[in-house]
Amino acid sequence: MKSWHRPLLICAGLMCALMFVCLAGLLIDDRTLLGESVWVKPLKFGFAFGLYAGTLAWLLSKLTRGRRVGWWVGCVFAVAATVEVGVITLQAARGTISHFNADQSDPVTLALVPFLTYGVMIILIAQLIIGVMVLIQRTAGPALTRAIRAGLGLATVGMLVPLYWMVTDIHPRTVTDANGARIPMYQGHGIGDPDGHGMPLTNWSVTGGDFRVPHFFGLHGIQVLLVLTAVLAALATRYAWLRDERVRARLVGAAALGYSGLVTVVTWQAARGQSLIHPDAATLAAFAATALVTALTIAWTIIAARRAVRQAADAGPRPLIATSA
Repeated sequence: MKSWHRPLLICAGLMCALMFVCLAGLLIDDRTLLGESVWVKPLKFGFAFGLYAGTLAWLLSKLTRGRRVGWWVGCVFAVAATVEVGVITLQAARGTISHFNADQSDPVTLALVPFLTYGVMIILIAQLIIGVMVLIQRTAGPALTRAIRAGLGLATVGMLVPLYWMVTDIHPRTVTDANGARIPMYQGHGIGDPDGHGMPLTNWSVTGGDFRVPHFFGLHGIQVLLVLTAVLAALATRYAWLRDERVRARLVGAAALGYSGLVTVVTWQAARGQSLIHPDAATLAAFAATALVTALTIAWTIIAARRAVRQAADAGPRPLIATSA
């Protein structure tokens, strides 16, 4: 890990430490905010940013060109993410709303809201720059490169989706914070039901759509694809048809296609004001079609790879041709 991006590793470490603080807060602090403990939101953000910062710290060490630019962009991402989550944690400790807070009477909130507003944009721009840098160069073997490129694309989409809804689907209203104060808000996570919540652990809406769903699936697609790449590489030691890295790259590509379909479906589902756990017939059909196309693509790749191995085995080693001087 000596070659990994140090500021991003520090950011990931701070997020891990924050998670332990939030877990302690869950145990000793009974204050609630919008139906959940005040410490749940910083806990979730700490987990998400810790995992993603660690992934970027590793990824930037794989760049073959523009390493200095990548280092500085990584620093910007690390600082912006740390400040973003720090503000969320501070507001949680105060028992009040962080995102979408339109309270003009609280000087602390007025001072902190710009960090949340511009922090998101800085994080997104840094993400886009890193994505472009990875796209224009080969950072590893075919399978890993494909996983990284598709994963960063998915993460970018995951960041853009909530921004789109935040600026196009305004739902001003007033809620009560953990201190009993009435807080005006200009937006919410829910679609159809702005304050929708209820799903275990995630607190995603059970009464309407929720743009946190595509945000989550998109943001963490890169980790899913990287784990898949590692699993395929490990299995290649046992299965001959997986030893060709081009085969593993095709399988990663098929998985990326299926995962992109999943993100598309949950985005479409949320946009129609539909809860993830209450899909209608159209949503189920879209999920089924995505799964079928992905399964057929994977099956075709596996069959072709096994056939190629059998044909190579049947052909046997090429005979040596003796030559005389």
